[in-house]
Amino acid sequence: MTSAGGDLRAQASVRQLFSALGEAQRIELLDRFGADAVISALSGTGTLRMAQLPPPGAWTIWTILAGRGFGKTRAGAEWVHGLAAERPRRFALVGASLEAARTVMVEGESGLLARAPEGLGVEFLPSLHQLNWENGSQARLFSGGDPDGLRGGQFDFAWGDEFAHWPRAEAALTNLRLATRLGEHPQLLLTTTPLPLPWLRALLSEPGVVVTRGRMRDNRANLPEGFLAALQARYGGTAVGRQEIDGEIIDSLEGALWSRGLLERQRRQVGDLPPLVRVVVAVDPPAGGVAAVCGIVVAGLDGEGRGWVLEDASLAGARPELWAQAVVEAAERHGADRVIAEINNGGDMVTSVLRAVDAVLPIQTVRAARGKVARAEPVASLYAQGRVFHMGSFPDLEDQLCGLMANGIYGGPGASPDRADALVWALTALLLGPRRERPGIRSL
Repeated sequence: MTSAGGDLRAQASVRQLFSALGEAQRIELLDRFGADAVISALSGTGTLRMAQLPPPGAWTIWTILAGRGFGKTRAGAEWVHGLAAERPRRFALVGASLEAARTVMVEGESGLLARAPEGLGVEFLPSLHQLNWENGSQARLFSGGDPDGLRGGQFDFAWGDEFAHWPRAEAALTNLRLATRLGEHPQLLLTTTPLPLPWLRALLSEPGVVVTRGRMRDNRANLPEGFLAALQARYGGTAVGRQEIDGEIIDSLEGALWSRGLLERQRRQVGDLPPLVRVVVAVDPPAGGVAAVCGIVVAGLDGEGRGWVLEDASLAGARPELWAQAVVEAAERHGADRVIAEINNGGDMVTSVLRAVDAVLPIQTVRAARGKVARAEPVASLYAQGRVFHMGSFPDLEDQLCGLMANGIYGGPGASPDRADALVWALTALLLGPRRERPGIRSL
């Protein structure tokens, strides 16, 4: 082995040692020597981020669930090379297809050939779907659409890329796990942009599975200037953006009053907003608790009788005087002609708190006689009819809308859909309440 190859083995040993350290020991090491020095020793390049390094402990599966452009492929390639350099080992490389495994994991810009360190000879044999290291390590390529192709193989380690998107993912992953059984401690690295799949959630909850999460913006130093900003402007906060850019698992619950697809269909951008004839701010005061959310939603009505959700100004954990101030500021910001305030939980206190901030604030009080879901059903129908639009994206609000179930159960984030309830009050006042003479057309 050349001197460079010896250096690579040393780097691999440092990486293995660092992976075995506990979290407190890793932090102490970073504090003592600095992140740049530690990462340079681990990667030999100084360009890897901490999130791209193997986690500590005796894990069996390391999953990287992250947005596109995070650096998942680079992390996988560096992990494989580090292990291959230590001593002869057998690897399985599994992509969504054989072509994807070859073009991304092996020949891609961040793949194994591009990341091959000097001094460690690596040869790719496309006809055999095989990668050979000069020290005897070997990797074979497989397709996630062909689970039976993994039968009979035996491996020390495996790397599965975009495994949530494999055509026959669950079966292929089962066979891959059964085949990765050589050595003292076989391990799998699974990298993907996540999907809301039941089997994926079950996998993440298993003992020995460690999860690294990340977003595209974590890798902004290696992305073209303006690229991330343009994507965020177009997709930021949307279901597509949260999944593909931020690496979130976005659930669609069967039986929900709103679906992700419906909200995407009804999403509009700033230039699409027509003149509005009415604007209201609806407030659903928190029922109690320091972490309770005060739902504050601004919505408008255009001359054609369509509703426009303009802002989610909701506050979490705020005292009454603070959320009241936020309501008044939202009304001033959008030129609202009325504040719709639910008084079930606060009674006259709600009006008093708001008037303490603005004595002439036009307030209409409402009291809920039915449950939140029952009140939401007619508003959900307005979306289905194409009569309500979202001006931009409101992730927290939309998560709550998609958690309101037709069977009366709330399955969204948080203890209560406070943001969604405020939206329902606002759109009910604008589109479902008693007809009233409309003031002249206004522009925001």
